[in-house]
Amino acid sequence: MIDNERELIAQLMKGDDYAFRRLIAQYHSLMLNIARAIAGDTFADDVVQEAWVSVYRNIVNFEQRSSLKTWLLTIVSNQAKARLRKESRQVSLDQLDGETPGSYLDGTHFKKNGHWQQSVPRWNNESPESLLEEQQLQRCINRTLDLLPSAQKAAFILRDIEQQSFDDICNILSVSAANVRVLVHRARLTLMQVIDRYQETGSC
Repeated sequence: MIDNERELIAQLMKGDDYAFRRLIAQYHSLMLNIARAIAGDTFADDVVQEAWVSVYRNIVNFEQRSSLKTWLLTIVSNQAKARLRKESRQVSLDQLDGETPGSYLDGTHFKKNGHWQQSVPRWNNESPESLLEEQQLQRCINRTLDLLPSAQKAAFILRDIEQQSFDDICNILSVSAANVRVLVHRARLTLMQVIDRYQETGSC
């Protein structure tokens, strides 16, 4: 896998158009999700296009001190924040309503190391009814994710969906490790509340 990435990077640095198309096919959707989380739907497409232009122009300077994926996400994150500044709608990703670092663990759903206390139970998908329930729950989760504050949404996507390390997320979003943990915890807690409510009531 590392060798494949190195080969891809080498091709990109040579200006191989096919390699660049491969890169876009692999990461465009993820970059769009991050752009939407930070800058909103209105600017996301433009942000990602600007990010790809930046990638194309700067790939020859990529020093490979991080993975290619982390480098791409850092670029799109920076482009999204720059767009917010340009639109005079600067959002501080460090603004956490005065919550002190380290207060992200409540002991109910998470262990002290930040992992879930219990794994999320598997849904029984053997019947059409259960499949419909799962689809309805997924819609609730997606709707809730869209309503999260931009910093929480971006941190949650990077950590729990894309499995990025906390160090990488700090670099991508330009926030401290303590704040990343707070952001991820808040997003997880909100989504767990949605899941709990759905399991109890059958509605969002």
